[in-house]
Amino acid sequence: MTHASDMHTGETDTHTGDSDTHTGDNETHTGDGDTHTGDGDTDMSDGHGHERAPARPDDSRPTPARPADPHPGPAHLDDPGPAPAHPDASPSGPAQPNGHDPAPALRGDHHALTARGLLSTEGLPDWLAPVVRAVETVRPDQLSRFLPPESGAGRQSAVLILFGEGGRGPELLLMERASSLRSHAGQPSFPGGALDPEDGDPRVEGPLRAALREAEEETGLDPSGVQLFGVLPSLFIPVSDFVVTPVLGWWRAPSPVGVVDPAETARVFTVPVADLTDPANRATTVHPSGHRGAAFLVESALVWGFTAGVIDRLLHYAGWERPWDRDRHVPLDWGS
Repeated sequence: MTHASDMHTGETDTHTGDSDTHTGDNETHTGDGDTHTGDGDTDMSDGHGHERAPARPDDSRPTPARPADPHPGPAHLDDPGPAPAHPDASPSGPAQPNGHDPAPALRGDHHALTARGLLSTEGLPDWLAPVVRAVETVRPDQLSRFLPPESGAGRQSAVLILFGEGGRGPELLLMERASSLRSHAGQPSFPGGALDPEDGDPRVEGPLRAALREAEEETGLDPSGVQLFGVLPSLFIPVSDFVVTPVLGWWRAPSPVGVVDPAETARVFTVPVADLTDPANRATTVHPSGHRGAAFLVESALVWGFTAGVIDRLLHYAGWERPWDRDRHVPLDWGS
């Protein structure tokens, strides 16, 4: 079994941080220190001082409405450039929906999975509508410049981004690596890991089955209570040769979760989306290499790297992001 918390990939990938070149022993960590696309440029978050979308009402749950004038950037998770002076000032970033641009087209891969009955948006809570819209339309180049090789090469992996509804409204499921591990000890990540042959075709059902299987193995989650409703474009981590597909699910019938193997996982926990969007809980991490990326200080944990980057982009494209201070820096050993 390869764990998502082991899908750590090394320096020039989609962040695994330069000193992180661990892919070791069959481990496939996509956890935090992980999707740094290295060279200080491709982070799974933006972490740059761009003007952001207007704040949504400060309530306990996100609303489906998009902000009136979201800004475009950085449109790439790996965009290292300076902040544009105006929402339309970035010459290279893809345009964002702002009421003036054409409606984004549905991605073919996502549509095909839905047509096969592998994904379904029926019965989802209304507050997930902006996430569904973002997932269905976001382009790979809006997430990273490191895309899977056209040859199909790369080790196929998947992570589960599971939305539930708790006492404080919408929430996400995360896990934290054991402090005794030799790589990325104590760091949070999504459940997930590498595809096994029995998961099926990596171009079709494989990532979906792998995400659910790994989540069950790592957290005890009952997959029968999860409704998969979307997949983000697969991302490539060059140094470790991993192709990672983020799979999104709705925790339709919550089940007990917790640590399955203490040698691998320290804890399993949920984070309210309201805490993730709270500017007080957002910061920028600075890697020893000089790389900077978005981070979240939630549930006594520092979420950064791949995990933070995906969350950052989801919040942005769903219109849930609130202005936050990108000049607030926290060290990677925060809280230790």
